[in-house]
Amino acid sequence: MRLTATFAALTIGFAATAANATGMATCDSGPVSGWRPEAELVQKISSMGWKIRRIKPDGGCYEVYAFDKDGKRIEAYFHPLTLEVVPTARYP
Repeated sequence: MRLTATFAALTIGFAATAANATGMATCDSGPVSGWRPEAELVQKISSMGWKIRRIKPDGGCYEVYAFDKDGKRIEAYFHPLTLEVVPTARYP
């Protein structure tokens, strides 16, 4: 019985962790209500010359799919409080 309870607790713990960090980055950003508006991120990305395909919340960050000014595909993460790029293996 104890083994079953321990296994169940571990399973729930791993599931909760996976739900919070599904992408390549995580941000300690607090509740979504405190995030800077997505429109500000759109303005920043557009000024970088990127063409936005999609923006979505992921792992406490804004995950951005775009094409850079040279037409290359970009998947980047931005911290929702600072709108700074969060370094990953794919985008520094």
